[in-house]
Amino acid sequence: MRPVSDTPSRTVVELRVRYPETDQMGVVYHANYLAWCDMGRTELIRGLGKSYAELEREGLILAVSDVSLRYHASARYDDLVRVETWVEEARSRAITFAYLISRVEGRGGPQKLVSAKVTLIALTPGGATRKLPPEMLAALKAAIPPQGA
Repeated sequence: MRPVSDTPSRTVVELRVRYPETDQMGVVYHANYLAWCDMGRTELIRGLGKSYAELEREGLILAVSDVSLRYHASARYDDLVRVETWVEEARSRAITFAYLISRVEGRGGPQKLVSAKVTLIALTPGGATRKLPPEMLAALKAAIPPQGA
C-alpha cells in the first residue's frame, strides 16, 4: 500500500491486488474490499493528527456499527487499485466514512469497482458508548468535504 495523497478532507491510497486476496477465479474476494476501506480510514485518521493506535491507547475504541458496499465491477490479481476515503458525517458518538474503490490499471483499465460507507461508533475500552474527544470531533467535522466536492 502506498499513500498517494493525504489532505484533511480526502485520503487516497493505492495498492496492488495480492494473490491471497483473490478466489479460485482470480477475482478479489468480496470481503477484502472492507479491509481496503479500513486501510483508507486508518490513513485518513492518521492525517487528522493521531494514529488509530494512539486513539486506542488514550481509551477511544472505534467499532464498526454499519457497513454498506455496492459492487460495480471486480478487481483481479495484480490490478492496481485506488481507495479514496472521506468523512461523510461526524456526530458526537459516531463517524461515517465514505469510499470509492477504483481500478487504476490492469485488466480493462481504469474503472469504478466499489462504493462503500462504514459507520463507526465511539466506545470505551469496556464497550460502553462514549463521546468522541472534542478535538477529534472538530477535526472530523472540518474534514467533511463541501457538498458536491
